[in-house]
Amino acid sequence: MELGLMLAILGVVACAGLSGIGSATGVAIAGSAASGVLSEEPEKFGNTILLVALPGTQGFYGFVIAVLMLIYLGAFGTVFKTIAVTQGLAFLATGFFCGLVQWWSAVYQGKVCAAAISIVAKNPEHSMKGVVYGVMVETYAVLGFLTALIVLLKGIAPGLK
Repeated sequence: MELGLMLAILGVVACAGLSGIGSATGVAIAGSAASGVLSEEPEKFGNTILLVALPGTQGFYGFVIAVLMLIYLGAFGTVFKTIAVTQGLAFLATGFFCGLVQWWSAVYQGKVCAAAISIVAKNPEHSMKGVVYGVMVETYAVLGFLTALIVLLKGIAPGLK
């Protein structure tokens, strides 16, 4: 396998892997907090589920970018495209950037959502205020996703043969 393609595939792996690790961590943080609340008041499940699920979205953003990268690399055809080393480095940088942004966003969103679950425990009627705080962190995950998408679609992919 040529070096450019290896670098590009490492970018795909970094994108999907880092974003997935971050989402799993964020969901675990929020899920742990929610489980504590539900052990005392199981009827609050509906108020906590969105807060637990919210950090999982970053994994989807990373997965979408990784799949798009694989499509541009020709992974779903019979043969991978020929990738120059510089193009491979661009894929690696884009994948690493996207994965890292999603990872950190998901972890911090998990922490914000865990704190918001405290609102549910004491004042469930105000639970959407906590969701708003969690969505504020999501904004930066979306910006990272869109940046990677633009770089991929307008920067790297058009130069492929």
